[in-house]
Amino acid sequence: MPGFLFYIFAAITLFFGVAVVVLRNPVASAMALVMSFTGVAALFISLDAYFIGTLQILVYAGAVMVLFLFILMLLDIKAEAGKHTSFGTALAGIFLAVMFALQVVTVLAKFSDGDKTLESTPLQLNVAATKSDLPTITNDLKAGTLPDAKLMGEVLFNQYPFHLQIVALLLLAGTVGVVVLSKRDRSEKEEAP
Repeated sequence: MPGFLFYIFAAITLFFGVAVVVLRNPVASAMALVMSFTGVAALFISLDAYFIGTLQILVYAGAVMVLFLFILMLLDIKAEAGKHTSFGTALAGIFLAVMFALQVVTVLAKFSDGDKTLESTPLQLNVAATKSDLPTITNDLKAGTLPDAKLMGEVLFNQYPFHLQIVALLLLAGTVGVVVLSKRDRSEKEEAP
């Protein structure tokens, strides 16, 4: 991938990522999140991770954003737009952003493999083939192809099944929480004279 395309997709991702936080309208913020997901998908595809790039579009920009927009429609957007951010909340947000940036800089400073290019570090498919338990993955790797869908599934479901279930539980709890909060707000408004 040419270098200028990487910078274009990275700029799209970062610009719309900032727009998600800055925009006051929740629907516009959700649409900015879709564009940010699209930029991330383009970066994955540029790294020859076609499966993950496609999943980024189908799952996140498609299914998850439909869910987000459904939840946003349950909220009272006009009531949320009237609220103002306090100085303490803004200061805490800036502090957390600075701390996160410092953490990223610290990790990247100690990451020596970041200096290597893809041409100088070819994929070691034969080494990876000996580590896999599934014969289909082993056969694909020995043939010189990279079965990223199979490898992704093996890593997720064999090495991190508990983490995957916790993420699913958190998404479910968040969705149920938003629905309960929206129902409570509507019932309180109906009871008020």
